[in-house]
Amino acid sequence: MRLAELLDIRPGVTAVIGGGGKTTLLRTLGEELAADGARVLLCATTKIFPFDGLPNLTNPTEEALAEALETRRLVCVGTPVPGTQKLTAPDIPMARLAALADYVLAEADGSAGRPLKAHAPHEPVIPRSANQVVYVVGASGFGRPVREAVHRPERFCLLTGLDPEAPVTSEAAVQALQAEAAAWGPSIRVFVNQAESEAAKAAARRLSELLPWPVGAGALKRRNWTCLS
Repeated sequence: MRLAELLDIRPGVTAVIGGGGKTTLLRTLGEELAADGARVLLCATTKIFPFDGLPNLTNPTEEALAEALETRRLVCVGTPVPGTQKLTAPDIPMARLAALADYVLAEADGSAGRPLKAHAPHEPVIPRSANQVVYVVGASGFGRPVREAVHRPERFCLLTGLDPEAPVTSEAAVQALQAEAAAWGPSIRVFVNQAESEAAKAAARRLSELLPWPVGAGALKRRNWTCLS
């Protein structure tokens, strides 16, 4: 099964949030969809590094972007962040991007390289035009202390009641996720990445048992995944 099928990616804007593999998921989905002939845009509403080997357009006109999509099918677009090598949201409004491309895949929060994520009040930055949210969970965070596995650990502890030194469990991850998800809209899917060891796979299965949304799991870099619920 292809990843786009597993996650039921639909035309329009998809927001990708969480930790532990968002950028890899964006690229994997983009390559799958573009291989079918779709025009696919990769971007961020926060910050993202440009993609190696892809056209990375900075503040293009709509005409230039449309031409790039017709030529290459898979394109990254954004606005340079001064003093960094990153891109932030493009100047072209998200609704217009969705009119120019068949699929817009937008990374909508940051996780500072941590496998798990809790959100500050201003996060995630989900576009109003998004028709679905994919939440990525890094299985390498399970069993590790909250303080080292979670971006914004103080928020995670507030939501779960855990101590910063306590190990992260599937139950705690579900508790934090459900506490935050009410503001994300009705269409949510979860993907547990880095699920390679037996312990990680067991944690992913437990997560799927506890969540009301569809859950997939696997290892994005190995291009291996399966549907859990």
